[in-house]
Amino acid sequence: MMQGCENALVETLPRRAPRVAYRSGKVAAALAEPGTLAVFGFGSGTAAEEDPRWFRVALESFDAPAPLELWQVDAEVSHGRDGAVRWAAGGGWLFAAVELDEADHGGPGGAATCAYQELRRLVECRAERHVLRVWNYLEAINQGEGDAERYKQFCEGRAAGMGSFFAEGFPAATAIGHHGPAGRLQVYVLACDQPGERVENPRQVSAWCYPRQYGRTPPSFARAMLLPAQDALAISGTAAVVGHASAHGDDLQAQLEETFANLEALLAQGRLAPGFDTQSPLKTYVRHPADAAQVREFIARRLPGVPVLLLHGDICRSELLVEIDGWRYA
Repeated sequence: MMQGCENALVETLPRRAPRVAYRSGKVAAALAEPGTLAVFGFGSGTAAEEDPRWFRVALESFDAPAPLELWQVDAEVSHGRDGAVRWAAGGGWLFAAVELDEADHGGPGGAATCAYQELRRLVECRAERHVLRVWNYLEAINQGEGDAERYKQFCEGRAAGMGSFFAEGFPAATAIGHHGPAGRLQVYVLACDQPGERVENPRQVSAWCYPRQYGRTPPSFARAMLLPAQDALAISGTAAVVGHASAHGDDLQAQLEETFANLEALLAQGRLAPGFDTQSPLKTYVRHPADAAQVREFIARRLPGVPVLLLHGDICRSELLVEIDGWRYA
């Protein structure tokens, strides 16, 4: 009887956050490690694998060779495919991803609707139904004028695909433009069988409250997500936005400073100590390759020893030059 009570207690404890790390090495070796939930490669030069846990992100790295990104949990992992969705699950955590060709769905809006419908269909049927973090990568994100801009079309399609699934609150998220295959939309999520705690930035208007100038359908994401055990903060794509307005025009240095002010505000709201450490990996998306060296130098000076993956990607507003997302472990 006592043993049963102890097991029941263990099952109700908050889920320890997956470990996220950047590492050099072979994809097959990373997939073979116990507890591997997902492995990500970056750019066209990465190897191909049939394992559903492997995902090649259509963003080129400014580092050569680009490291792999690993998600690992303290549990046995199962994996498979369900229609267009690849998935892996273990220890109460779920990785799920979908990759679509916009040409098959009438453009970015239709592809986003389909992608989110497919992911929703899978997640709704599983115990790991709390989507905590989402990544979205689409080609030519700033192309088009006014409501015809591709990012705004994506936001409309995403909302349609979500339906009422996120009625309790939106997950943390990133949306970045890639320079890979034309019309390729990539969406992947981290979900859990326990909810997290949404975190907003007091320096910014919540994304879903943006005024009409940002599109008919405002972006649907939280600024960050504190994971169930409160042992990690999943940080959404963060840029030089104050209130709802972009700051500092084309001034890269000032945008970097503003972005770091927003990151520190999120850490404070998440009840975490200031700053990042060697266990807290970040991704930095840089619009112009010519800016990569300046961004690298700035981050190395501000965050010595912090793992940072520098990627070529377009920010969702054309005037923004850099965006940062990632993890902060408690």
